[in-house]
Amino acid sequence: MHAYNRLPSSGQSSPQSPPSSPVSRSPRYRHRGSKSGRPPPKSLAQRLAWIILSFLLKRQGIFLFAPLLYIAGMLFYMGTVSFDVGPVIKHTLRRNPPGSVYRSPQLYAKLRPEMDSDNSSADAISTIWKHSYKVGEWRPCINKSSDGLPESNGYIFVEANGGLNQQRTSICNAVAVAGYLNATLVIPNFHFHSIWRDPSKFGEIYDEEFFVKTLENDVRIVKTVPGYIMERFDYNMSNVYNFRIKAMSSIRYYTDTVLPKLLEEKIIRISPFANRLSFDAPPAVQRLRCLANYQALRFSDPISSLGEVLVARMKSFSSNNSGKYISVHLRFEEDMVAFSCCVYDGGENEKLDMDAARERGWKGKFTKRGRVIRPGAIRLNGKCPLTPLEVGLMLRGMGFDRSTSIFLASGKIYDSERYMAPLLEMFPLLQTKEMLASAEELAPFQNYSSRMAAIDYTVCLHSEVFVTTQGGNFPQFLLGHRRYFYGGHSRTIRPDKRKLALLFDNLNIG
Repeated sequence: MHAYNRLPSSGQSSPQSPPSSPVSRSPRYRHRGSKSGRPPPKSLAQRLAWIILSFLLKRQGIFLFAPLLYIAGMLFYMGTVSFDVGPVIKHTLRRNPPGSVYRSPQLYAKLRPEMDSDNSSADAISTIWKHSYKVGEWRPCINKSSDGLPESNGYIFVEANGGLNQQRTSICNAVAVAGYLNATLVIPNFHFHSIWRDPSKFGEIYDEEFFVKTLENDVRIVKTVPGYIMERFDYNMSNVYNFRIKAMSSIRYYTDTVLPKLLEEKIIRISPFANRLSFDAPPAVQRLRCLANYQALRFSDPISSLGEVLVARMKSFSSNNSGKYISVHLRFEEDMVAFSCCVYDGGENEKLDMDAARERGWKGKFTKRGRVIRPGAIRLNGKCPLTPLEVGLMLRGMGFDRSTSIFLASGKIYDSERYMAPLLEMFPLLQTKEMLASAEELAPFQNYSSRMAAIDYTVCLHSEVFVTTQGGNFPQFLLGHRRYFYGGHSRTIRPDKRKLALLFDNLNIG
Protein backbone atom coordinates (compact mmCIF):
# COMPACT_ATOMS: atom_id res chain seq x y z
CA MET A 1 0.00 0.00 0.00
CA HIS A 2 1.32 3.44 -0.93
CA ALA A 3 1.23 6.34 1.52
CA TYR A 4 -1.37 8.91 0.62
CA ASN A 5 -0.01 12.36 -0.27
CA ARG A 6 -2.27 15.24 0.75
CA LEU A 7 -0.23 17.83 -1.17
CA PRO A 8 -1.21 18.32 -4.84
CA SER A 9 1.35 17.34 -7.41
CA SER A 10 2.19 19.57 -10.36
CA GLY A 11 -0.64 19.79 -12.91
CA GLN A 12 -3.06 17.71 -10.85
CA SER A 13 -5.81 18.64 -8.46
CA SER A 14 -5.94 17.27 -4.97
CA PRO A 15 -9.08 15.62 -3.62
CA GLN A 16 -10.68 17.31 -0.65
CA SER A 17 -10.34 14.18 1.50
CA PRO A 18 -8.91 10.69 1.07
CA PRO A 19 -11.25 8.07 -0.45
CA SER A 20 -13.20 5.97 1.96
CA SER A 21 -11.89 2.55 2.84
CA PRO A 22 -13.38 -0.40 0.89
CA VAL A 23 -14.12 -1.98 4.23
CA SER A 24 -16.24 0.97 5.34
CA ARG A 25 -18.15 0.85 2.03
CA SER A 26 -19.08 -2.81 2.47
CA PRO A 27 -22.74 -3.40 3.54
CA ARG A 28 -21.46 -6.18 5.78
CA TYR A 29 -19.56 -3.77 8.06
CA ARG A 30 -21.60 -0.59 7.66
CA HIS A 31 -24.27 -1.44 10.28
CA ARG A 32 -22.30 -3.83 12.51
CA GLY A 33 -22.24 -1.58 15.57
CA SER A 34 -25.91 -0.61 15.70
CA LYS A 35 -29.10 -2.55 15.84
CA SER A 36 -30.99 0.28 14.22
CA GLY A 37 -28.69 0.40 11.25
CA ARG A 38 -27.19 3.79 12.23
CA PRO A 39 -23.83 4.52 13.99
CA PRO A 40 -24.02 5.40 17.71
CA PRO A 41 -24.28 9.13 18.47
CA LYS A 42 -20.97 10.94 19.36
CA SER A 43 -20.51 12.86 22.58
CA LEU A 44 -20.04 16.65 22.63
CA ALA A 45 -16.33 16.31 23.47
CA GLN A 46 -15.77 13.90 20.57
CA ARG A 47 -17.56 16.18 18.11
CA LEU A 48 -15.58 19.24 19.32
CA ALA A 49 -12.28 17.36 19.01
CA TRP A 50 -13.24 16.20 15.49
CA ILE A 51 -14.08 19.79 14.42
CA ILE A 52 -10.75 21.15 15.73
CA LEU A 53 -8.77 18.32 14.13
CA SER A 54 -10.52 18.83 10.82
CA PHE A 55 -9.79 22.57 10.92
CA LEU A 56 -6.10 21.99 11.64
CA LEU A 57 -5.80 19.39 8.87
CA LYS A 58 -7.34 21.78 6.36
CA ARG A 59 -5.08 24.67 7.55
CA GLN A 60 -1.77 22.87 7.64
CA GLY A 61 0.23 26.16 7.58
CA ILE A 62 -0.64 26.74 11.21
CA PHE A 63 1.80 23.98 12.15
CA LEU A 64 4.65 26.28 11.12
CA PHE A 65 3.68 28.76 13.85
CA ALA A 66 2.59 26.30 16.52
CA PRO A 67 6.06 25.97 18.16
CA LEU A 68 6.50 29.74 18.28
CA LEU A 69 3.05 30.22 19.76
CA TYR A 70 3.78 27.56 22.38
CA ILE A 71 7.10 29.11 23.42
CA ALA A 72 5.62 32.62 23.56
CA GLY A 73 2.78 31.38 25.72
CA MET A 74 5.19 29.68 28.14
CA LEU A 75 7.38 32.78 28.43
CA PHE A 76 4.45 35.03 29.21
CA TYR A 77 3.09 32.47 31.67
CA MET A 78 6.40 32.22 33.53
CA GLY A 79 6.82 36.00 33.60
CA THR A 80 10.33 36.04 32.17
CA VAL A 81 9.67 38.58 29.46
CA SER A 82 10.74 42.05 30.57
CA PHE A 83 10.22 45.34 28.81
CA ASP A 84 12.35 47.36 31.24
CA VAL A 85 14.73 49.79 29.56
CA GLY A 86 16.83 50.66 32.62
CA PRO A 87 18.55 48.78 35.44
CA VAL A 88 16.19 46.65 37.52
CA ILE A 89 16.73 45.80 41.15
CA LYS A 90 14.97 42.52 41.71
CA HIS A 91 12.89 42.25 44.89
CA THR A 92 10.96 38.99 44.80
CA LEU A 93 7.65 38.63 46.59
CA ARG A 94 8.53 35.11 47.59
CA ARG A 95 10.21 34.35 50.92
CA ASN A 96 13.80 35.57 50.78
CA PRO A 97 16.48 32.87 51.05
CA PRO A 98 18.35 32.84 54.40
CA GLY A 99 21.20 35.33 54.38
CA SER A 100 19.93 37.43 51.47
CA VAL A 101 18.53 40.32 53.55
CA TYR A 102 20.34 42.65 55.97
CA ARG A 103 18.91 41.74 59.40
CA SER A 104 21.95 42.42 61.59
CA PRO A 105 20.21 45.24 63.53
CA GLN A 106 17.47 42.84 64.62
CA LEU A 107 20.09 40.30 65.71
CA TYR A 108 21.96 42.95 67.68
CA ALA A 109 18.76 44.06 69.42
CA LYS A 110 18.21 40.46 70.53
CA LEU A 111 21.81 39.88 71.69
CA ARG A 112 22.51 43.25 73.28
CA PRO A 113 21.11 42.45 76.76
CA GLU A 114 23.36 39.40 76.89
CA MET A 115 26.37 41.46 75.75
CA ASP A 116 25.70 44.20 78.30
CA SER A 117 25.53 41.66 81.12
CA ASP A 118 28.83 40.01 80.11
CA ASN A 119 31.38 40.95 82.76
CA SER A 120 34.12 38.55 81.67
CA SER A 121 37.65 39.93 81.45
CA ALA A 122 39.36 37.22 79.41
CA ASP A 123 42.41 38.28 77.42
CA ALA A 124 41.02 37.27 74.03
CA ILE A 125 43.96 38.78 72.16
CA SER A 126 46.30 36.24 73.77
CA THR A 127 43.95 33.26 74.06
CA ILE A 128 41.92 33.28 70.84
CA TRP A 129 44.68 31.37 69.00
CA LYS A 130 44.55 27.96 70.68
CA HIS A 131 47.63 26.62 68.89
CA SER A 132 50.70 28.79 68.57
CA TYR A 133 53.05 28.31 65.63
CA LYS A 134 56.15 26.46 66.84
CA VAL A 135 57.74 25.20 63.63
CA GLY A 136 60.25 28.03 63.40
CA GLU A 137 60.73 31.57 62.23
CA TRP A 138 60.50 32.60 58.60
CA ARG A 139 63.43 34.68 57.44
CA PRO A 140 63.32 37.11 54.50
CA CYS A 141 65.36 35.93 51.53
CA ILE A 142 66.00 39.42 50.10
CA ASN A 143 69.66 40.05 49.46
CA LYS A 144 70.92 43.33 48.13
CA SER A 145 73.31 43.16 45.23
CA SER A 146 76.87 44.34 45.78
CA ASP A 147 77.96 44.13 42.15
CA GLY A 148 78.09 47.11 39.85
CA LEU A 149 75.44 47.70 37.20
CA PRO A 150 76.18 47.37 33.47
CA GLU A 151 75.46 50.16 31.02
CA SER A 152 71.77 51.04 30.92
CA ASN A 153 69.60 50.02 27.97
CA GLY A 154 67.49 53.18 28.26
CA TYR A 155 64.90 54.94 30.41
CA ILE A 156 61.48 53.68 31.51
CA PHE A 157 58.82 56.18 32.57
CA VAL A 158 55.66 54.75 34.19
CA GLU A 159 52.42 56.35 35.31
CA ALA A 160 51.04 54.76 38.47
CA ASN A 161 47.25 54.99 38.68
CA GLY A 162 44.77 54.24 41.46
CA GLY A 163 44.93 54.80 45.20
CA LEU A 164 47.85 54.46 47.61
CA ASN A 165 48.33 50.71 47.41
CA GLN A 166 47.51 50.31 43.73
CA GLN A 167 50.24 52.88 43.13
CA ARG A 168 52.50 50.86 45.42
CA THR A 169 51.92 47.83 43.20
CA SER A 170 52.95 49.88 40.18
CA ILE A 171 56.15 51.05 41.89
CA CYS A 172 57.21 47.52 42.85
CA ASN A 173 56.47 46.21 39.35
CA ALA A 174 58.32 49.12 37.74
CA VAL A 175 61.42 48.38 39.84
CA ALA A 176 61.23 44.70 38.86
CA VAL A 177 60.80 45.40 35.13
CA ALA A 178 63.51 48.06 35.02
CA GLY A 179 65.97 45.83 36.86
CA TYR A 180 65.20 42.80 34.70
CA LEU A 181 65.60 44.80 31.47
CA ASN A 182 68.71 46.59 32.78
CA ALA A 183 66.94 49.91 32.30
CA THR A 184 67.00 53.17 34.24
CA LEU A 185 63.74 53.87 36.06
CA VAL A 186 62.43 57.41 36.26
CA ILE A 187 60.72 58.13 39.60
CA PRO A 188 57.10 57.05 38.88
CA ASN A 189 54.52 59.71 38.20
CA PHE A 190 51.23 59.42 40.12
CA HIS A 191 48.11 59.75 38.00
CA PHE A 192 45.36 61.96 39.42
CA HIS A 193 42.17 59.89 39.78
CA SER A 194 38.60 61.20 39.91
CA ILE A 195 37.74 58.87 42.83
CA TRP A 196 40.72 59.38 45.16
CA ARG A 197 41.35 62.95 44.02
CA ASP A 198 44.85 63.09 45.53
CA PRO A 199 47.45 65.22 43.66
CA SER A 200 50.36 64.00 45.85
CA LYS A 201 53.72 63.35 44.21
CA PHE A 202 56.03 60.43 44.92
CA GLY A 203 58.23 62.39 47.32
CA GLU A 204 55.24 63.61 49.34
CA ILE A 205 54.24 60.06 50.24
CA TYR A 206 57.55 58.15 50.18
CA ASP A 207 61.11 58.99 51.20
CA GLU A 208 62.53 59.54 47.72
CA GLU A 209 66.21 59.72 48.68
CA PHE A 210 65.98 56.53 50.74
CA PHE A 211 64.23 54.77 47.85
CA VAL A 212 67.01 55.63 45.38
CA LYS A 213 69.80 54.80 47.86
CA THR A 214 68.37 51.42 48.84
CA LEU A 215 68.13 50.25 45.24
CA GLU A 216 71.35 51.81 43.90
CA ASN A 217 73.13 48.48 43.38
CA ASP A 218 70.10 46.77 41.82
CA VAL A 219 68.30 49.35 39.68
CA ARG A 220 69.32 52.76 38.43
CA ILE A 221 66.74 55.36 39.45
CA VAL A 222 66.67 59.02 38.41
CA LYS A 223 64.28 61.88 39.07
CA THR A 224 64.22 63.24 35.51
CA VAL A 225 65.18 62.17 32.01
CA PRO A 226 68.35 63.86 30.67
CA GLY A 227 67.72 66.86 28.43
CA TYR A 228 69.65 65.47 25.43
CA ILE A 229 67.08 62.64 25.21
CA MET A 230 63.98 64.75 25.81
CA GLU A 231 65.16 67.22 23.16
CA ARG A 232 64.21 64.65 20.51
CA PHE A 233 60.62 64.79 21.81
CA ASP A 234 60.35 68.57 22.19
CA TYR A 235 60.69 68.10 25.96
CA ASN A 236 57.16 66.69 26.01
CA MET A 237 56.72 63.26 27.65
CA SER A 238 53.45 62.69 25.78
CA ASN A 239 55.49 62.51 22.55
CA VAL A 240 57.43 59.52 23.87
CA TYR A 241 56.28 56.12 22.57
CA ASN A 242 53.69 54.70 24.99
CA PHE A 243 53.13 50.98 25.47
CA ARG A 244 49.54 49.93 26.20
CA ILE A 245 50.34 46.73 28.03
CA LYS A 246 47.67 44.19 28.97
CA ALA A 247 47.06 43.45 32.63
CA MET A 248 49.10 40.62 34.13
CA SER A 249 51.52 40.38 31.21
CA SER A 250 54.42 37.97 31.64
CA ILE A 251 58.01 39.13 32.07
CA ARG A 252 58.73 37.42 28.76
CA TYR A 253 56.46 39.93 27.03
CA TYR A 254 58.70 42.69 28.34
CA THR A 255 61.87 41.01 27.10
CA ASP A 256 60.39 40.06 23.70
CA THR A 257 58.36 43.20 22.93
CA VAL A 258 59.29 46.09 25.22
CA LEU A 259 63.07 45.65 25.30
CA PRO A 260 63.61 45.94 21.49
CA LYS A 261 61.68 49.22 21.44
CA LEU A 262 63.60 50.44 24.47
CA LEU A 263 66.93 49.72 22.72
CA GLU A 264 65.67 51.54 19.63
CA GLU A 265 64.21 54.65 21.29
CA LYS A 266 66.33 54.77 24.48
CA ILE A 267 63.17 55.84 26.35
CA ILE A 268 59.68 54.39 26.58
CA ARG A 269 56.56 55.29 28.49
CA ILE A 270 54.09 52.81 30.03
CA SER A 271 50.74 54.28 31.02
CA PRO A 272 48.75 53.09 32.85
CA PHE A 273 50.95 50.66 34.74
CA ALA A 274 48.82 49.18 37.58
CA ASN A 275 48.83 45.37 37.57
CA ARG A 276 50.74 45.18 34.29
CA LEU A 277 53.10 42.41 35.45
CA SER A 278 52.05 38.86 36.22
CA PHE A 279 52.35 37.57 39.79
CA ASP A 280 53.87 34.41 38.34
CA ALA A 281 57.42 35.59 37.69
CA PRO A 282 60.94 34.12 38.05
CA PRO A 283 62.79 34.50 41.38
CA ALA A 284 64.98 37.34 40.07
CA VAL A 285 61.85 39.43 39.39
CA GLN A 286 60.20 38.53 42.71
CA ARG A 287 63.37 39.49 44.60
CA LEU A 288 63.28 42.98 43.12
CA ARG A 289 59.57 43.32 43.93
CA CYS A 290 60.12 42.38 47.56
CA LEU A 291 63.21 44.55 47.85
CA ALA A 292 61.22 47.55 46.67
CA ASN A 293 58.15 46.85 48.79
CA TYR A 294 59.64 45.86 52.14
CA GLN A 295 62.92 47.79 52.22
CA ALA A 296 63.03 50.62 49.69
CA LEU A 297 59.51 52.04 50.11
CA ARG A 298 59.49 53.99 53.35
CA PHE A 299 56.90 56.67 54.03
CA SER A 300 58.05 60.27 54.02
CA ASP A 301 59.18 61.79 57.33
CA PRO A 302 55.91 63.71 58.03
CA ILE A 303 53.81 60.56 57.54
CA SER A 304 56.21 58.27 59.43
CA SER A 305 56.50 60.67 62.36
CA LEU A 306 52.75 61.02 62.88
CA GLY A 307 52.24 57.29 62.33
CA GLU A 308 54.74 56.43 65.05
CA VAL A 309 53.09 58.90 67.44
CA LEU A 310 49.68 57.29 66.87
CA VAL A 311 51.11 53.77 67.39
CA ALA A 312 52.54 54.89 70.74
CA ARG A 313 49.18 56.39 71.74
CA MET A 314 47.33 53.21 70.77
CA LYS A 315 49.68 51.13 72.93
CA SER A 316 49.14 53.55 75.79
CA PHE A 317 45.35 53.23 75.46
CA SER A 318 45.80 49.42 75.45
CA SER A 319 47.70 49.22 78.74
CA ASN A 320 45.05 46.86 80.14
CA ASN A 321 46.07 44.41 77.39
CA SER A 322 49.84 44.91 77.79
CA GLY A 323 49.86 47.46 74.98
CA LYS A 324 48.25 45.06 72.47
CA TYR A 325 45.49 46.27 70.19
CA ILE A 326 43.45 45.07 67.22
CA SER A 327 43.37 46.95 63.94
CA VAL A 328 40.34 46.69 61.65
CA HIS A 329 40.32 47.75 58.02
CA LEU A 330 36.70 48.73 57.38
CA ARG A 331 35.44 49.46 53.87
CA PHE A 332 32.06 51.10 54.36
CA GLU A 333 32.63 54.39 52.57
CA GLU A 334 29.84 55.71 50.36
CA ASP A 335 31.59 54.79 47.10
CA MET A 336 32.28 51.22 48.31
CA VAL A 337 28.66 50.69 49.38
CA ALA A 338 27.42 52.16 46.10
CA PHE A 339 29.71 50.03 43.94
CA SER A 340 28.67 46.83 45.76
CA CYS A 341 24.96 47.40 44.87
CA CYS A 342 24.04 45.90 48.25
CA VAL A 343 20.92 47.03 50.12
CA TYR A 344 21.02 47.80 53.84
CA ASP A 345 18.41 49.35 56.14
CA GLY A 346 18.49 52.98 55.05
CA GLY A 347 15.29 52.85 53.02
CA GLU A 348 14.52 55.43 50.34
CA ASN A 349 17.25 57.85 51.50
CA GLU A 350 19.87 55.14 51.10
CA LYS A 351 18.60 54.32 47.61
CA LEU A 352 18.80 57.97 46.52
CA ASP A 353 22.31 58.34 47.99
CA MET A 354 23.58 55.19 46.31
CA ASP A 355 22.05 56.02 42.91
CA ALA A 356 23.68 59.45 43.02
CA ALA A 357 27.06 58.03 44.12
CA ARG A 358 27.04 55.42 41.34
CA GLU A 359 26.28 58.04 38.73
CA ARG A 360 29.03 60.34 40.03
CA GLY A 361 31.73 57.70 40.18
CA TRP A 362 30.80 55.31 37.36
CA LYS A 363 28.60 57.28 35.00
CA GLY A 364 26.49 54.90 32.94
CA LYS A 365 28.01 51.68 34.33
CA PHE A 366 24.98 50.85 36.46
CA THR A 367 22.31 52.30 34.17
CA LYS A 368 22.86 50.14 31.12
CA ARG A 369 19.74 49.04 29.29
CA GLY A 370 18.28 45.86 30.75
CA ARG A 371 20.84 45.48 33.55
CA VAL A 372 19.48 43.47 36.47
CA ILE A 373 20.93 43.91 39.98
CA ARG A 374 20.13 41.26 42.61
CA PRO A 375 21.22 42.52 46.05
CA GLY A 376 20.15 39.29 47.75
CA ALA A 377 22.39 37.17 45.53
CA ILE A 378 25.29 39.60 46.09
CA ARG A 379 24.91 39.27 49.86
CA LEU A 380 24.67 35.46 49.73
CA ASN A 381 27.84 35.41 47.66
CA GLY A 382 29.74 37.28 50.39
CA LYS A 383 30.30 40.41 48.29
CA CYS A 384 28.58 42.96 50.53
CA PRO A 385 30.83 45.22 52.64
CA LEU A 386 30.46 44.46 56.34
CA THR A 387 28.83 47.25 58.32
CA PRO A 388 30.48 48.50 61.55
CA LEU A 389 27.71 46.68 63.41
CA GLU A 390 28.53 43.37 61.70
CA VAL A 391 32.25 43.76 62.47
CA GLY A 392 31.34 44.27 66.12
CA LEU A 393 29.05 41.23 66.20
CA MET A 394 31.79 39.08 64.65
CA LEU A 395 34.47 40.18 67.11
CA ARG A 396 32.19 39.79 70.15
CA GLY A 397 31.25 36.34 68.89
CA MET A 398 34.95 35.44 68.70
CA GLY A 399 35.46 36.34 72.36
CA PHE A 400 36.73 39.93 72.27
CA ASP A 401 35.00 41.93 75.01
CA ARG A 402 34.41 45.59 75.84
CA SER A 403 37.92 45.99 77.21
CA THR A 404 39.52 45.27 73.81
CA SER A 405 41.30 48.22 72.21
CA ILE A 406 40.55 48.62 68.51
CA PHE A 407 42.07 50.90 65.89
CA LEU A 408 39.68 51.44 63.00
CA ALA A 409 41.33 52.19 59.64
CA SER A 410 38.82 53.62 57.22
CA GLY A 411 37.81 56.47 55.01
CA LYS A 412 34.66 58.46 55.72
CA ILE A 413 32.01 55.95 56.83
CA TYR A 414 28.69 56.25 55.04
CA ASP A 415 26.04 57.68 57.39
CA SER A 416 28.63 57.29 60.15
CA GLU A 417 26.57 58.63 63.04
CA ARG A 418 23.98 55.87 62.61
CA TYR A 419 26.22 52.99 61.52
CA MET A 420 29.07 53.58 64.00
CA ALA A 421 26.89 53.86 67.10
CA PRO A 422 26.45 50.10 67.76
CA LEU A 423 30.15 49.35 67.19
CA LEU A 424 31.11 52.00 69.76
CA GLU A 425 28.57 50.50 72.19
CA MET A 426 30.21 47.08 71.85
CA PHE A 427 33.80 48.43 71.93
CA PRO A 428 33.98 51.76 73.78
CA LEU A 429 37.82 51.78 73.56
CA LEU A 430 37.72 52.03 69.75
CA GLN A 431 39.95 54.70 68.21
CA THR A 432 40.49 56.18 64.75
CA LYS A 433 43.29 58.43 63.51
CA GLU A 434 40.88 61.35 63.83
CA MET A 435 40.31 60.45 67.49
CA LEU A 436 43.99 59.79 68.30
CA ALA A 437 45.41 62.88 66.58
CA SER A 438 44.51 66.51 67.06
CA ALA A 439 43.06 68.59 64.24
CA GLU A 440 46.36 70.48 64.02
CA GLU A 441 48.34 67.24 63.64
CA LEU A 442 46.08 65.97 60.85
CA ALA A 443 45.76 69.28 59.02
CA PRO A 444 48.72 68.73 56.60
CA PHE A 445 47.21 65.41 55.46
CA GLN A 446 43.50 66.14 55.67
CA ASN A 447 42.76 66.71 51.98
CA TYR A 448 45.02 63.94 50.67
CA SER A 449 43.44 60.50 50.69
CA SER A 450 46.69 58.61 49.98
CA ARG A 451 48.56 60.31 52.81
CA MET A 452 45.69 59.60 55.22
CA ALA A 453 45.69 55.95 54.08
CA ALA A 454 49.45 55.80 54.73
CA ILE A 455 48.87 56.84 58.36
CA ASP A 456 46.25 54.09 58.74
CA TYR A 457 48.69 51.61 57.16
CA THR A 458 51.40 52.46 59.72
CA VAL A 459 49.15 51.97 62.76
CA CYS A 460 47.73 48.70 61.38
CA LEU A 461 51.21 47.36 60.64
CA HIS A 462 52.15 47.42 64.34
CA SER A 463 48.90 45.95 65.74
CA GLU A 464 48.77 42.58 67.50
CA VAL A 465 45.86 41.40 65.33
CA PHE A 466 44.76 42.68 61.93
CA VAL A 467 41.15 42.24 60.73
CA THR A 468 40.35 42.62 57.04
CA THR A 469 36.71 42.89 56.00
CA GLN A 470 36.53 43.47 52.24
CA GLY A 471 39.76 42.60 50.42
CA GLY A 472 41.61 44.90 48.06
CA ASN A 473 45.17 46.20 47.81
CA PHE A 474 45.40 47.70 51.32
CA PRO A 475 44.89 44.43 53.26
CA GLN A 476 46.88 42.38 50.77
CA PHE A 477 49.94 44.57 51.19
CA LEU A 478 49.49 44.62 54.97
CA LEU A 479 49.21 40.83 55.17
CA GLY A 480 52.52 40.41 53.36
CA HIS A 481 54.23 43.26 55.20
CA ARG A 482 53.14 41.94 58.62
CA ARG A 483 54.40 38.46 57.78
CA TYR A 484 57.72 40.01 56.79
CA PHE A 485 57.70 42.17 59.89
CA TYR A 486 56.79 39.35 62.35
CA GLY A 487 58.83 36.53 60.84
CA GLY A 488 55.85 34.99 59.05
CA HIS A 489 53.60 34.67 62.09
CA SER A 490 51.34 37.73 62.11
CA ARG A 491 47.84 37.23 63.46
CA THR A 492 45.15 37.97 60.90
CA ILE A 493 41.37 37.53 60.80
CA ARG A 494 39.85 37.08 57.35
CA PRO A 495 36.11 36.35 57.76
CA ASP A 496 34.10 34.09 55.47
CA LYS A 497 31.35 36.53 54.55
CA ARG A 498 29.18 33.86 52.94
CA LYS A 499 28.88 32.12 56.29
CA LEU A 500 28.52 35.40 58.15
CA ALA A 501 25.55 36.36 55.93
CA LEU A 502 23.74 33.21 57.11
CA LEU A 503 24.70 33.74 60.76
CA PHE A 504 23.58 37.37 60.84
CA ASP A 505 20.22 36.34 59.38
CA ASN A 506 19.62 33.74 62.11
CA LEU A 507 17.70 35.39 64.93
CA ASN A 508 17.77 32.16 66.95
CA ILE A 509 21.48 32.25 67.78
CA GLY A 510 22.62 33.51 71.16
